[in-house]
Amino acid sequence: MALSFCGNDRGSNAYSVDKGVLDNGCFVDALNLVPHVFLLFITFPILFIGWGSQSSKVQIHHNTWLHFPGHNLRWILIFTLLFVHVCEIAEGIVSNTQMESNHLHLFMPALMGFIAATTSVVYYHNIETANFPKLLLALFIYWILAFITKMIKLWKFAEVSLGVQHLRFCITALLVVLYGLLMAVEINVIRVRKYVFFANPQRVKPPEDLQDLGVRFLQPFVNLLSKATYWWMNPLIIGAHKRPIELKKIGKLPIAMRALTNYMRLKDSYEEQRKTEDPDKSPSIWKSMYRAFGGSILLSSTFRYMADLLGFAGPLCISGIVGHLDNSTEIDRTNKVCTANMIFGVYFMSSTELLQNTSVLAVLLFLALVLQRTFLQASYYVTIETGINLRGALLAMIYNKILRLSTSNMSMGEMTLGQINNLVAIETNQLMWFLFLCPNLWAMPVQIIMGVILLYYLLGNSALIGAGIILLLAPVQYLIATKLADTQKSTLDYSTDRLKKTTEILKGIKLLKLYAWDNIFCDRVEETREKELTSLKTFALYTSMSIFMNAAIPIAAVLATFVTHAYVEEVRLSPAKAFASLALFHILVTPLFLLSTVVRFAVKALVSVQKLSEFLQSDEIGDDILAYCTALMDGSVIIIVNKHLENRIQNTSGRFKRGRSSLYGQMKRSYHVHSALCWFVSIILNPLVFVCIGECLIQVNDGFFTWGSNLSTLSDINIRIPTGQLTMIVGQVGCGKSSLLLAMLGEMQTISGKSVCEGRLTPCVCVKNRYSVAYAAQKSWLLNATVEENITFGSPFNKQRYKAVIDACSLQPDIDLLPFGDQTEIGERGINLSGGQRQRICVARALYQNTNIVFLDDPFSALDIHLSDHLMQEGILKFLQDDKRTVVLVTHKLQYLIHADWIIAMKDGSVLREGTLKDIQTHDVKLYEHWKTLMNRQDQELEKETEMESQTTLERKTLRRAFYSREAKNQIDDEDEEEEVEEDDDDNMSTTTSRRSKIPWKMCCRYLSSGGFLMVFLMVSSKLAKHSVMVAIDYWLAAWTSSNPHNQSLADPFVNWSSLGVLQHRSYVPVFIILCGAAIALCLITSLTVEFLGVAAATNLHHNLLNKIIHAPIRFFDVTPLGQILNRFSADTNIIDQHIPPTLESLTRSTLLCLSAIGVIAFVTPAFLIALVPLAVAFYFIQKYFRVASKDLQDLDDSTQLPLLCHFSETAEGLTTIRAFRHEARFKQRMLELTDTNNTAYLFLSAANRWLEVRTDYLGAVIVLTAAVTAIWTSSQSGLVGLGLTYALTVTNYLNWVVRNLADLEVQMAAVKKVNSFLSTESENYEGSMDVSQVPEDWPQHGEIKIQDLCVRYDTMLKPVLKHVNAHINPGQKVGICGRTGSGKSSLSLAFFNMVDVFEGKIVIDGIDICKLPPQTLRSRLSIILQDPVLFSGSIRLNLDPECTCTDDRLWEALEIAQLKNVVKALPGGLDAVVTEGGENFSVGQRQLFCLARAFVRKSSILIMDEATASIDMATENILQKVVMTAFADRTVVTIAVSYHISTFCWSI
Repeated sequence: MALSFCGNDRGSNAYSVDKGVLDNGCFVDALNLVPHVFLLFITFPILFIGWGSQSSKVQIHHNTWLHFPGHNLRWILIFTLLFVHVCEIAEGIVSNTQMESNHLHLFMPALMGFIAATTSVVYYHNIETANFPKLLLALFIYWILAFITKMIKLWKFAEVSLGVQHLRFCITALLVVLYGLLMAVEINVIRVRKYVFFANPQRVKPPEDLQDLGVRFLQPFVNLLSKATYWWMNPLIIGAHKRPIELKKIGKLPIAMRALTNYMRLKDSYEEQRKTEDPDKSPSIWKSMYRAFGGSILLSSTFRYMADLLGFAGPLCISGIVGHLDNSTEIDRTNKVCTANMIFGVYFMSSTELLQNTSVLAVLLFLALVLQRTFLQASYYVTIETGINLRGALLAMIYNKILRLSTSNMSMGEMTLGQINNLVAIETNQLMWFLFLCPNLWAMPVQIIMGVILLYYLLGNSALIGAGIILLLAPVQYLIATKLADTQKSTLDYSTDRLKKTTEILKGIKLLKLYAWDNIFCDRVEETREKELTSLKTFALYTSMSIFMNAAIPIAAVLATFVTHAYVEEVRLSPAKAFASLALFHILVTPLFLLSTVVRFAVKALVSVQKLSEFLQSDEIGDDILAYCTALMDGSVIIIVNKHLENRIQNTSGRFKRGRSSLYGQMKRSYHVHSALCWFVSIILNPLVFVCIGECLIQVNDGFFTWGSNLSTLSDINIRIPTGQLTMIVGQVGCGKSSLLLAMLGEMQTISGKSVCEGRLTPCVCVKNRYSVAYAAQKSWLLNATVEENITFGSPFNKQRYKAVIDACSLQPDIDLLPFGDQTEIGERGINLSGGQRQRICVARALYQNTNIVFLDDPFSALDIHLSDHLMQEGILKFLQDDKRTVVLVTHKLQYLIHADWIIAMKDGSVLREGTLKDIQTHDVKLYEHWKTLMNRQDQELEKETEMESQTTLERKTLRRAFYSREAKNQIDDEDEEEEVEEDDDDNMSTTTSRRSKIPWKMCCRYLSSGGFLMVFLMVSSKLAKHSVMVAIDYWLAAWTSSNPHNQSLADPFVNWSSLGVLQHRSYVPVFIILCGAAIALCLITSLTVEFLGVAAATNLHHNLLNKIIHAPIRFFDVTPLGQILNRFSADTNIIDQHIPPTLESLTRSTLLCLSAIGVIAFVTPAFLIALVPLAVAFYFIQKYFRVASKDLQDLDDSTQLPLLCHFSETAEGLTTIRAFRHEARFKQRMLELTDTNNTAYLFLSAANRWLEVRTDYLGAVIVLTAAVTAIWTSSQSGLVGLGLTYALTVTNYLNWVVRNLADLEVQMAAVKKVNSFLSTESENYEGSMDVSQVPEDWPQHGEIKIQDLCVRYDTMLKPVLKHVNAHINPGQKVGICGRTGSGKSSLSLAFFNMVDVFEGKIVIDGIDICKLPPQTLRSRLSIILQDPVLFSGSIRLNLDPECTCTDDRLWEALEIAQLKNVVKALPGGLDAVVTEGGENFSVGQRQLFCLARAFVRKSSILIMDEATASIDMATENILQKVVMTAFADRTVVTIAVSYHISTFCWSI
């Protein structure tokens, strides 16, 4: 047909204007072109010339973005306008097919309108980002012109009595409304911004967030299209392919999404309930959450409803397309145009006629899928953002509560650190996840009801059978989900127990190897692992059942429905109904599968809220006189806004009878008083302890304090702390010294008493700005920060003062050993320092602070005598006293009492004596003599310690060895960078990019091979068989529904069949039943094989790892940090156990579903393969970019979560210190920063997931459109078309899961890689050249040792540590080996056990060269006592005789010799009494005696003592000496020590 704008039909007069210009329909359509042409003519030069030249010169940053009024409404209206234009184009094209010639005016104006609408939105976006509103005038004119022309068209339609029954009339009316609304939006912009027609245009700046270029999360600020498609994420995700994403790159969060903002919202809602409701009733967290975040949940639910409703468009469109193709009686309407519908010389159709066009239905299906996926991803994003905001608010609320927690709650066990960590790490996440799933609660019922209604509409009563099966099996799914949760909990318990035992083994690995017990304790771990694996197998079984139910329920429902339909219904099952029903069943299963998960999370959320409510209602510090007193500085006056507090202050003493005027009068006469002085009165110091600066700083009268019980811990306390002097508090262990300090800090609860302030205020309070107490707790507390940050603790850095403090605490030698000096991170996540080093850093922190008062709680407890003396002289007496600071020192070192200005002696929670040392010597001679006796004993210990190597020297030696070992390990083998560091330093960008995007196939193969060839074969074959059978079922269904009694390709579904036809139709049923049964069976097999493949792989990998580690040479443990090894057994093993199997199952299922779908579509319409090529290329690049970015963002999320959790735990541990220093605000700010950083990473990860899903969903929609169009144009069989379209819909659902599972698997395979790196560790050689049978059973019988020209080294790469050593030790001789640190003493002891490389010379024991013996045999015949006593959790019997070869009498004899018999007898269970982890329920001395008993039990003729007395007291050493000289009198004893103090053990040295 010839092209003509107005058509060229026979007998028509399309160009005639006889009846008037506007009465010509073609002219009216041409008139509608004018506004569109006008807009394109005006905007194109501005867009391509103006902005093109500008963008080449100036980079438009996001700080220029500004949303004009009605921004979102404008975008929604334009999207609606575009959709209406698409409908108008479709209506015009379909109407044109009914005409004799082409009438371009039917669709050309609509096409131009679509282009103009698209141009308008691009134009508007550029104007908005440049903040240049004057150019909006062009759009305003366009909307007016378009509105006028459409009104003319609508008016003309109304004149000829066209109505809503005509589609073109409805479309025109909609366009009039839309243009009118857009015109109103434009008028509103003019009214608000006044950019035209007004004398003074309004200047508006962009939002504060956008002015800060550090804000990179732009989702709230971009336009609607970018919000829907996450287009703003493109630079980040594509850039990650070239350079890793770092914290700097993701920047900060917008203000509205920060933890502080959301905390204030939640707190206001929480506190409002106290005011509006019953004050005594605790506020509801649920109500607070609803009031603070209910709007966002409502928005998300709206999006979800729209997505779910649009989801039903897929099955309905499939039904329409297949139904019209199936209808063989379709009339060719091109020759049968109804003249009644010819108006203005053109055809007017109804909406029903348009929807009968299969091409139109294909386009509508595509648009419905795009919209449905867009709304679904929007719903996901809003819920995730709300959940993250809620989590941030809850974390801030919990943290604020922690800072106000009563210390008695923590000390009395009412609130433990573990409970707080659970609140932070578990309960807040439970609520966040519940919020993620929340919209499902009310969306799922609607989805289920709609699905059942549509199924009933399509299939009648038989549909209810299938729906009933799905509904009946839903409780089974819930039961399985519950069992899964319970099993996971028990697995976690076993895993914790296994990790505990593994940790013990690794910490005591040296002892285990020396005693040849490594295999025994390895078996203990394996036993626990077996229990864990049993639980894991149960977990795998329930997981398999859950996967099986999810896959088998749709098959069972379809089977029941279609078989029932075949035998009950009287009409043939058409392809349209069959495949639409199939799609509906798949939709129906999803909410029912999610239902169990949602209910489970809802129950968990209820429990979490209950725990959170209890925590928020727990007691706070200072509840009796809550000091919310606000200090308002106006030069010299403090106003106390708490009448109750004011009354308490006035009534505490007669000194304050004049009340406020007297107290404030003194303040006014002083210098400006810092607001924190008010805090001294009310918060830090107990209400019974009053502070002033003068002769007496603190005084307590008749004070009774408690930790929460009715009985007072401290009673009848009457003390005074003089200002500017050194006060010492002494007394026995447990007498209440530390409690007294905490009472003065306001941490204890007050029972009764009164406070008195003496002296007068002096100007020093304002000169030094000292408003807190510098406090060093008895238990050292460090931040996870650098050494410098731990010492300065938020105070300004003063180099001179800092160096003085470092010198006073003797920290410089320790700092010099650290790899980065004082910039080395310490704490839980940093370097493991010794107790003494940690203690000195805490004291240095107290010294560095510029405060009037310094509280030191037993600062010498972990220090040797040299350091104690240095700290006392240089730190306390010189640094603090010279500065005239008030020092309160709790100590057991009585030799320092001579330096005290004031002494407080305590006993049983009361003050025994108070005064100077001279006063006590005069008035309490008995107490003074007792002190004198203790001083003499301490002097003896000083003599011992002076002769021996000091504890500090040992600590520094340990630290030096640790760093030497780590450096050596890093030089030899760095596991994390083994495959990432290239040999060429000039590594180009392409190599880096290739490496980062490479999938770790090698590790995947390693994991699968660990599972076993049989399991891999079963998994692959069953997966392929299952998906083949699934395709066969659907193909058989297509053949079944397309059949008719006469074996024709199509049949009328409403024809009454003969009995022969019915029988022929029902002949398909048996095969269908067999295929469905096979598919259900294969679903079960595949789910079981994948899960149990995972269990087999986990079993083998852990077994191999444990054996490799246990049997590794001792050098391996010297050069590998313990934490690194433990990570392999904890985090990495957990990933291998529980995370990889479900990811692998989901990946294989999604991939095979997509591949089978593409194969089916290609089979139905081979032309689809042409379109598949560009789609495959697009998919490749999407997954390539996403995987790299996702991995980086996941790493950022993990790395930012750990500091946040550590900050909470370290705050709870150091609560007293933080409150004493008055640093609550700083720690709150730090918590908010850490929370925001973690939330930023999580939000970006969520946005990246949405970025992927939107693109894969749109790709899926394109696949559906392509499959539909190619099927329609190639005129395939209706049954096969239905088959192809149904499979195309599955691609939309599973395409994004392929990429996400691939990304997850890539991250998880890093755990396999780390474990595999340890599997390549060389094991210790357990074979000897001499057979075990050649060694006499009683060897060594005499204990003669000959060392001949011995040369020893730790590794072939290292220098020798012993060179040409010769010695001869006679049987039964007691020999001492001594020397300086590093001289090789310990190396020689290891050489006796063949634990080092003896590369020259030999050691001969009783005539046998020990290097020829199997190490296990050698080590089992010798005994050793190490410096550090090692006990394992279990029983005393286990620690003495793990081989279970000795009788009870023998064990009791050993305990009696070690003088432990009475101690053990007093314990419940005797020899089977419990030993806690590390033997913490025994003292250090008792532990060393147990080690002595262990050595005696072995009955070896040779005993090695390696610095066995270095860490025990004198009493235990005396016992040790006595036992060695008596019980071991007939044995050879080799004692290794540092000095000649060992002479009491030895005959020769």
